[in-house]
Amino acid sequence: MTTTTFPDSAPAPADDARVIALIGFAHGVSHFFHLLLPPLFPWLMAEFGLSFVEIGATMTVFFVVSGVGQAMAGFGVDRFGALRILLAGISCFVLAGLGLAMATSSSALYAIAALAGLGNAVFHPADFTVLNRHVSQPRLGHAFSVHGLSGNLGWAVAPLFLTGLATLAGWRIAAAATIFVAIPAMLLLWRHRALLDTGHHAHAAKQPGHGALDFMRVGAVWLCFAFFFLITAAFGAIQNFATPILQNLYQLPLGLAATALSTYLLAGAGGILVGGFVAQKQANDRIIAVVLGIAALLAVLLAASVLPGWAVLPLMAGIGFFSGIAGPSRDLLVRRAATARFGQAAYGRIYGFVYSGLDAGLAVAPLVFGGYMDRGQYAAVLVGIALLQAGAILTALRVGRAA
Repeated sequence: MTTTTFPDSAPAPADDARVIALIGFAHGVSHFFHLLLPPLFPWLMAEFGLSFVEIGATMTVFFVVSGVGQAMAGFGVDRFGALRILLAGISCFVLAGLGLAMATSSSALYAIAALAGLGNAVFHPADFTVLNRHVSQPRLGHAFSVHGLSGNLGWAVAPLFLTGLATLAGWRIAAAATIFVAIPAMLLLWRHRALLDTGHHAHAAKQPGHGALDFMRVGAVWLCFAFFFLITAAFGAIQNFATPILQNLYQLPLGLAATALSTYLLAGAGGILVGGFVAQKQANDRIIAVVLGIAALLAVLLAASVLPGWAVLPLMAGIGFFSGIAGPSRDLLVRRAATARFGQAAYGRIYGFVYSGLDAGLAVAPLVFGGYMDRGQYAAVLVGIALLQAGAILTALRVGRAA
């Protein structure tokens, strides 16, 4: 079977830097709107008389729409170009922010969550298509590193922005103010459209021997999906339950347990930066295996409760740091799977499908591990996280052999 390839250009370093910065900023905006609702939960629960289960269901809607939409958005990226799809996604964020500001019923919150999820769906297939087509090969590892780090920064800024404004001026003002995050992003991307546009690729789905869905017959693509599902299920378990786990296993006060979670997230950001350099070594599957293996062992050690309380912070930092290192190598591994048989023609479709595993993992983790938490099996959750990371290692190694 003939593989269709597109000539790799060699952009100037300055062009590389501009593309990386623009896509990084856009990704940060998407993660900001990922948390459009959660920081406002206390106000929304009081306003609409909702329980934790009812308000939490808004995020289930968000993840389901984002996951399904992400798989579909990849086809749009390949057909219409990444820039148009990115602008459509940010437009959904504008509408979601304004809709939240005007919400008059609890049912409106679910519609807003769906709209925000639809906006979020476009970013991974569009972002990675732009980066792969417009950033030179030697700097791709750094591009993926900045991309991951900017997402973490978006997560960090959203709670401060929304809770701060909600406290000062009310939750409706806070929701409406989010348009001043989204609209500048739209204008910035449009201003630099010549640098970012991937063009129209209607011909890509019509190449001899390659149908629009042929990528789904490739085992490496399904393995990449499984990898993302496993690794984000582990992340979701930590993000949702680390604080109560550490309170119960180590009798830490709430403030210190929450600090341990923040330490994990900050160390993860540092790991992503380091991972951008490490990813250039090419052996991406083996890099993932080593660093996730260390993270899994640290999670088991944390579960054993044999160390004193002061060891919790360095252990959480270690889990976050080594997990973060895997990020850029993970993205390059997906690139290998995408180009092995289809060249650049199916970037959007493959990244969209593979990264929908991310949303699936985040949606499933609370449902699976919540039962263990309700039964007081806190150590079992940490062991489960280690097992998920072990499964991710096996899938990464298989992708490395198959791609």
